[in-house]
Amino acid sequence: MNLEPGKKIYFLSDFHLGVPDYESSLVRERKVVAFLDLARKDAAQIMILGDMFDFWYEYKYVVPKGYTRLLGKLAEITDSGIPVIFFVGNHDMWMRNYFEQELNIPVYFEPKMYEWNQKRFFIGHGDGLGPGDHKYKMLKKVFRSRLCQWFFGVLHPSWGIGLANYFSKKSRIKTMVTDKKFLGEDREWLIIFSRQMLAKEHFDYFIFGHRHFPLDFTLNKTSRYINLGDWVRDFTYAYFDGSELFLKKWED
Repeated sequence: MNLEPGKKIYFLSDFHLGVPDYESSLVRERKVVAFLDLARKDAAQIMILGDMFDFWYEYKYVVPKGYTRLLGKLAEITDSGIPVIFFVGNHDMWMRNYFEQELNIPVYFEPKMYEWNQKRFFIGHGDGLGPGDHKYKMLKKVFRSRLCQWFFGVLHPSWGIGLANYFSKKSRIKTMVTDKKFLGEDREWLIIFSRQMLAKEHFDYFIFGHRHFPLDFTLNKTSRYINLGDWVRDFTYAYFDGSELFLKKWED
């Protein structure tokens, strides 16, 4: 794909709507909607890299309450012909077909490779990649299993979503501070993973969310790792204009 002159591809992630409470999530939701309204003016495509919600589960006939402004804006954007892509995060991994059917948004559960204007991209949420974090990788396999999702689906939504929101909020509050420290390139799992990938094939850009730490890191002379930060405290995003990729902070 080659971008038309003046068009951009936008990347953002980790809204975690629902945490720590409804009121603050509503403020952040309005910021995201305002950003999307501006981005759509020159967007060739918008890519959301996971954890849009702090918890999401699709029952057969029920989805979590709220997020009306954001979901409506995404439907409006795709209806206008601008593609939106969603990569599942660790907080919204229990997606089925709601986004595809209602919003016309493809949903991907694993990272994907893209090429725009002869630049190669490796894009995903970022959870479970690289060495270490074996406990989470094991839990991820359990949570993504059909059996686990079936057991959860047996619960009434009032119980299931309420219980999940309780534990999800405890997890996010616990990691709010530790997420904001750069661990060093020899301990940052996504940097290690990116370098492992580069040993096999070339990519100009690795773009991930999950880490909650806005970062533009040079891997070598021709390759960079970009972490998008979040829309909890940073309000950061990236865009590719056809020749270069930029990491920016949204000023409402």
